[in-house]
Amino acid sequence: MKLFDGLARYQPQALGVLRIMTALQFIEHGTQKLFNFPASDHAATALSGLPLAAGILEFVGGILLALGLFTRPVAFLLAGEMAIAYFMAHMPRDFFPVNNSGDSAISFCFIFLYLVFAGAGAFALDNRRSA
Repeated sequence: MKLFDGLARYQPQALGVLRIMTALQFIEHGTQKLFNFPASDHAATALSGLPLAAGILEFVGGILLALGLFTRPVAFLLAGEMAIAYFMAHMPRDFFPVNNSGDSAISFCFIFLYLVFAGAGAFALDNRRSA
């Protein structure tokens, strides 16, 4: 459609905004696990093992993605984390993602997987490193 033909030139900026907004949401998952912020009824009182590792990955990985630093390797790690989270924590509850609360894990997984292939887009420190 002619209406959308001119939008292709903004693809790097749209990808950068997708990366940043996804990372900010992901950081929130990490801060909730690590610092109980924002406060939650299901926050772990004593973090250890996998929940602690997940919280660290989500917090630190989210910050790196928001900055666009080491985007591809970080996104690869986080996509794997979300796949593991889905199959270990969500899928055993129910087959359907809408019933097992795993829809966000699936969405994060595939957005991160896309970033592995697409790169950081605009507004990324990775762009300065390669220049």
